[in-house]
Amino acid sequence: MSKIKITLVKSGIDRPERQKLTLQALGLNKLNSTKEVEATPQILGMVRAVSHLVTVVEVK
Repeated sequence: MSKIKITLVKSGIDRPERQKLTLQALGLNKLNSTKEVEATPQILGMVRAVSHLVTVVEVK
């Protein structure tokens, strides 16, 4: 399984509660916070739901 690095680049303030909870589940609390996670289908679906708030980079 490959890994991806997810960085929060836009704030979750004034977003729907579901998107806020998704960011929290990904472990992204503060602006510019970064997490490195496995690229599972569940994680990719969560990233897709908040893709307008995050940047994703594939880690080798």
